[in-house]
Amino acid sequence: MAMLNRVHLNGLRAVEAVARLGSLAAAASELNVSVSAVSQQIKRTEKQLGRALFERTASGLVLTEFGAVFTTRLGAGFRELAQAVALADEASECTLVVSVAPAFASKWLLPRLSRHFARHPNVLLRIDASGRITDLDRSDINIGIRMGDGTWPGVRAELLLAQEVFPVCAPSIAARLKSIQDLAQTCAITDEQSMISWDSWFEAAGVEPVTFLKGARFTDPMLCLESAIAGHGVMLAWQLLTADALADGRLVAPFGVRAESGLGYWMVTSASKSESRKVRDFKIWVREEIEATMAQFSSLESAA
Repeated sequence: MAMLNRVHLNGLRAVEAVARLGSLAAAASELNVSVSAVSQQIKRTEKQLGRALFERTASGLVLTEFGAVFTTRLGAGFRELAQAVALADEASECTLVVSVAPAFASKWLLPRLSRHFARHPNVLLRIDASGRITDLDRSDINIGIRMGDGTWPGVRAELLLAQEVFPVCAPSIAARLKSIQDLAQTCAITDEQSMISWDSWFEAAGVEPVTFLKGARFTDPMLCLESAIAGHGVMLAWQLLTADALADGRLVAPFGVRAESGLGYWMVTSASKSESRKVRDFKIWVREEIEATMAQFSSLESAA
């Protein structure tokens, strides 16, 4: 391999192209350079090798005996290189990169991914779990799921689910909550980064806000959720964050009142790029899973 260091790759490309296509002009067109540049690359390569690859004739370049053997092997090498690059393209084509917030990924998306794998076994999902807003035009992100009001520049935004907020707590705490006023005897678990507040929920419930006992404060909704499950107090939550914990009884929504937050989960894609089949399939799958989750919510409320 060390011998390759004495020969420039661009020169080898020029030699291979001329040998395969039969002329300087055809090689120049394929390589998107001038005829003069191709000719100079060939001369430089011959000098580096110390052997003539072509004879210069009135009708053009003709391979020497050595040149014929050399370019046969060179062509095989470039075909191998092309196949190696194609592997990277194929891997990229079959990989779907999804940008989501860590809480959404961990508490809702991850437990359901096996169904996407089963439906689309040839698609490799890569989850970019981050709270940052990624520029979809300057990254490898194919689709994002964001929480907000849907007004982000440079993207196509499709509402996935309007976010509704409601209190949740462990069953042991719910048993002591006979009325909304009893919340004053509980601790509030607070997400310091949250865009939602208790005021909208109390308004939806038609009661005056109560003052909670001081409770734990976190900067991550997943920690708030785990604190609520552990019985540390009451948390103001939303559908997808708590869906599985409510379904299996780790949490209870004690009052059956949900308030609109003005926010929602949105699927976002680049406004300047066409959507691939894998993105369209992912959208269909996510909407089906959301529909199943909300049907589960309805059944829980009916049973309450």
